[in-house]
Amino acid sequence: MVRKARAAYAYGSTPVEHLRRTRRLLIDNDNLLGPRHAVAAVRDHIQVIQELRRDAKGADRRDLMELQTQYGEFLSWLYQDLGNPQAASYWLDRAMQWSHTVGDNDLTTYVMARKAQLAGDTADLVDVVDLAEAAQRMARPRSRLAAVARTYEAYGHALRGDADESERAIDDVRNALDGTAADPTPWGVWLNASYVEVHRAQGLEALGKHDQAADAFGAAIRLMPDGYHRDRGVYMARQAVALAGARAPEQAAALGMHALTVAEDTGSGRITNELVRLDKALIPWQREPAVAEFRATFDSTLFHETETEA
Repeated sequence: MVRKARAAYAYGSTPVEHLRRTRRLLIDNDNLLGPRHAVAAVRDHIQVIQELRRDAKGADRRDLMELQTQYGEFLSWLYQDLGNPQAASYWLDRAMQWSHTVGDNDLTTYVMARKAQLAGDTADLVDVVDLAEAAQRMARPRSRLAAVARTYEAYGHALRGDADESERAIDDVRNALDGTAADPTPWGVWLNASYVEVHRAQGLEALGKHDQAADAFGAAIRLMPDGYHRDRGVYMARQAVALAGARAPEQAAALGMHALTVAEDTGSGRITNELVRLDKALIPWQREPAVAEFRATFDSTLFHETETEA
C-alpha cells in the first residue's frame, strides 16, 4: 500500500485530484458493468487514502478524509448491489463516522439518506422511515437531499402498508423536483422524474397493486437516461415481478429474460434477488413455453452460480 500511495503522486497535479478522478471512473464503470469489477479497487483506494493521510496536513488532510468518506459510501453501495447488506451496512457506518470529522453537513446527510435506502432494500420496517426522517431533519430546507430522503420515506410507508402517506410523500418529491435542479450540492444529482417513479412503483408493488406497479416501472424505464445499464436491469426485473403479480406471465417471463442477461453481465445481486422472486411467482404458469424457457435458463445459469458462490 505504501508503494500505491506514492504512485498517486505520479498522476495529475495532486494525489487528491487523481483520487477524485479515479472515483468518478469507478462510478462510471459500476453503472455499465456492475459492482464485481469495482469492489477490490475501491477497497484498495481506501487503504491508499489512509496511508496518504499519515503525512498530510491542513487542507490536504481534510480533503483526503472527505475522499475516504466518499469511497466508503461508494463501497457500501457496491456491496448493496452485490446483495450483501451486512457489508453494505458496515461501510455505511464507517462512512457516517468519517463524515463527522469532515464537517460537511451535506455529505453526512447523504450518508444518512443512504442508510434509509439500505433499510428499504432490506425491508427493515423498524428503521426505514425513522432514518429517512432523520436525514430530512439534517438536510437544508427544500434541498435536493431533503427530497432524496423523502423519496426513501415514501417507500418505507408503503412497506408498512400506509398507501396514503406513501403517495403524499411521492407527491411532495414530484413538486420539489424543479426547485432542486439548482441545488449546488454534488449529492443526489441522479434524483429525477424516473428515479421518483421507480420508488412510486416499488411502493405500489409493496402495497400489492401489481397492475399499477408494472405500469409505473415501465414509465420509469422509458424515462431513464442512457448509461444506466445495470439499474435498467434492476427495474426490468422488478417490473417482471409486478407483471407476474398482475397475472401476465408471458410478459413477465420475457422481461425476466432481458433482466437475466444484465444480471449475467454485471453480477448484480439486486437483479438476482428479484429474479429469484420472479422464478417463484411464475410457478403457477410453469408449463407455458415462455415461462418454462425463463425458468430453465435461470436455473441453469445464475441460480446455480449463486449456489456455488454461497
